[in-house]
Parts: sequence; C-alpha cells; structure tokens
Amino acid sequence: MRVMVMVKATEDSEAGIMPTAAAMAAMGEFNDELMQAGILITGDGLKPSKLGKRIAFDGPDRRVTDGPFPQTHELVAGYWIWEVESMEEAITWVKRCPNPMPGPSEIEIRPFYEMSDFADVTSADANH
Repeated sequence: MRVMVMVKATEDSEAGIMPTAAAMAAMGEFNDELMQAGILITGDGLKPSKLGKRIAFDGPDRRVTDGPFPQTHELVAGYWIWEVESMEEAITWVKRCPNPMPGPSEIEIRPFYEMSDFADVTSADANH
C-alpha cells in the first residue's frame, strides 16, 4: 500500500528556521534506511506557507489567497511517499524517525486510494 507521511508544520517551520546540521544528518540517515528497505518513493520539505497560495473553487469561480495561512498545526512542512505492506509497518517506521522539528512535532500517515477502491464506482458507470 502507498501512504503519504506528512510532517506537520510548527511555528519554527513556518518562521523558516532551518534544521541544524545534526538534525539534517539524522534525517539523511533515516532516509537512507528507507531507501535501503525499498520503502521510500519520494519525499521533500516544503517552504513556509507565507510563500504559498491557495486557490478556492466554487463552481466556475476561482479565488486566490496569499499565504501565510492560519492554523499552523494543520499545515504540512514536509512529506514522504512510501510503499509499505500495511499501516502498521508505516507506523513502525515513523516511530523510528528522528524528531523532524526542534521542539514538539507531529507526523500524520494517510493511505492513498488505489484503483480497487473505485471498483464499485467504475462498474456502476459501465452499466449506465
């Protein structure tokens, strides 16, 4: 199963505070372990939301909002995409991850939809 592993933003990440050399080295080692295990598909860090844009959709209308965005704890500061056997395996790997932030932080794991999840929808569409 594929999962997206999201590092949630903090006040430090939103302020653009860069990780220490030691933190970068520890995360590099962790990423190497993920690659060697054949789990890591891709991953990257994201710049603070002050550099981002949001586009809101309402029918044909589009509204662009400049960052920064409120609710820092709901923002994503970085991500990985992993191929794992189960959610339990993903949890085991996340527990081994060095803390991605200087202080308290949180990582969220979300599975991707697979084509098999849409079997009922696609077969219903074929019958109409």
